[in-house]
Amino acid sequence: MTEPRPAGLLHSEEEEALRAAVRDLLADRCDTASVLARTASDTPHDLALWKTLTGEMGLAGLLVPEELDGQGATHREAAVVLEELGRAVAPVPYLTSAVVATEALLECGADDLLTELASGTSVGALAVGLHTAPDAAFGTVRVENGTLRGELSGIADAVVADVLLVPADDGGLYAVAATAVTVVPQVALDLTRPLATVVLDGVSGGRRLGEAGPAVRRALRAAAGLLAAEQLGVADRALTDTVRYLKERKQFNRPVGGFQALKHRLAQLWLEVVHLRAASRAAADALATGEDVDITVAVAQAYAAGVAVHAAEEALQLHGGIGMTWEHPAHLYLKRAKADSIAYGTAGAHRERLAALLALPAPCPCP
Repeated sequence: MTEPRPAGLLHSEEEEALRAAVRDLLADRCDTASVLARTASDTPHDLALWKTLTGEMGLAGLLVPEELDGQGATHREAAVVLEELGRAVAPVPYLTSAVVATEALLECGADDLLTELASGTSVGALAVGLHTAPDAAFGTVRVENGTLRGELSGIADAVVADVLLVPADDGGLYAVAATAVTVVPQVALDLTRPLATVVLDGVSGGRRLGEAGPAVRRALRAAAGLLAAEQLGVADRALTDTVRYLKERKQFNRPVGGFQALKHRLAQLWLEVVHLRAASRAAADALATGEDVDITVAVAQAYAAGVAVHAAEEALQLHGGIGMTWEHPAHLYLKRAKADSIAYGTAGAHRERLAALLALPAPCPCP
């Protein structure tokens, strides 16, 4: 992918083609009925879909250079994929492996592991809690006599990871085979992105990749920026499904969507989604170009969570009684939106970060 990038935030023809290909695949292989069924099973991840996305389409290697068997694309293309995965609430470890773990490995220069992740032969997970903001402190394990000991909780997609990237108290980031640790599933709100506690009880043979600080911060910054694309996908799908339903549902022999009060609610939500699309696109472009990254990512995440949650809540309410049932997919979007609202830092944390970056004065205390 060496073609010149388009100016501004508009999608290129190549990006739109990528979107169409991913959307078609998900429509065929990741319908809501199958996702609902997986959340009620012991295998929430769709590994067959993951193999198609990675092995056949090469999407796990978008951020990996071509010389390492990746696609040599940018965060703009990765954002397109994440938006579509968000629309489908797809239970695949794309954000955690193809973005977070990949960014950490790029910082450390671990070429062999990058090649494995790009090809989809391995799934990677950064052993840092999903709730951790890019500039926040993160948990570490202890280095004792050449072994790693300790436990780290809230690790997303650890249950399907082949390699875990573990930060240690000596300042290093270690690659540890998943077979060498104990992964204990945790109860998670979003069943399509399971969490787990990773227990290391004297693990030896961990490979020190580099300094944990820069790698973790780079990974979490990219995660926060591209998470906005996933939140956009959730919000846009919730809005689209709600509009469709209100056109079909009738009361007093007229479509429910024709009532003025509901039109106002939908119009307000549409504006919020449009604004989120601009913020998300700006964050992806900033990550791709390296310009004003911290500020743009903070702006996107300060706004994205509220819109995604609002859209999912409106979908649940405006679908009426059917939206309250377990069989309807509305709860999938609400759970993903709620879980994403605290992933990689809350909106409040990003607002504080933005204020610090812009040297904004603190608000005056109330009398």
